Amino acid sequence: MNIFIIFFIAIGLAMDAIAVAISSGMAIKTSRFKNALTIAIFFGVFQAFMPMLGWLAATSISDLISEIDHWAAFIILVLIGGKMIFDSIKQIRTGSESAKDFKLSIYVLFGLAIATSIDALAVGISFAFLELSIFLPALLIGLIAFAFSFSGVYIGTKLGQVLKNKVGILGGVILILIGIKILLEHTV
Repeated sequence: MNIFIIFFIAIGLAMDAIAVAISSGMAIKTSRFKNALTIAIFFGVFQAFMPMLGWLAATSISDLISEIDHWAAFIILVLIGGKMIFDSIKQIRTGSESAKDFKLSIYVLFGLAIATSIDALAVGISFAFLELSIFLPALLIGLIAFAFSFSGVYIGTKLGQVLKNKVGILGGVILILIGIKILLEHTV
């Protein structure tokens, strides 16, 4: 498989990550560079690791993974998105001037990174079935996810300044919609 095809696969895989990064960026009020770097590292590492994991698991547990991966991503994104919406509505009802800063706990980061990299796991499985090497594609997938996620946080920050205290609601809705998209892609 040539490098251009792998590049476009990597861009396709990074779309969920950039959408979630934008959503997160809308809700982040402090330490933008640090948070952008943290999100980008988590998303980039998981996007690189999951194809390798899928590639390794392809022969032994691929049927099990393909039956539940979309449900896991859906549940994680709906729970995190729902919490963002709940927190924002609560903040608006108290009459606060701006939405509460989104907390990037290790659990939230792991959840988002896993949920956005489930498709990369499937790509790794397909690469194994095609008997393709995984190392260069995994590296490229991770680097593109890193770059897209980093820039996505800054895009989201600018949107957050415009939307003010509606940010958490919009961010939560985006996460839920991504979860629904992932579920529909695998069940319909």
